Amino acid sequence: MTDNSDADKAPSPAELRRQRAAQKLRENLMRRKTQARARRAGEADDTTGLPAAKLPDAEV
Repeated sequence: MTDNSDADKAPSPAELRRQRAAQKLRENLMRRKTQARARRAGEADDTTGLPAAKLPDAEV
């Protein structure tokens, strides 16, 4: 007789953290691939965070 108690248990907190980290890494990889494709195609990056650099205002 086999013991299937492992299949019935909820994942441990460490396993949940590992799964969340793996998902974040996959999302980051997909985002970076999309950015690289956009650069190759000559399109502007769609950023959601702070811009890398701002041009100074000419009328200051």
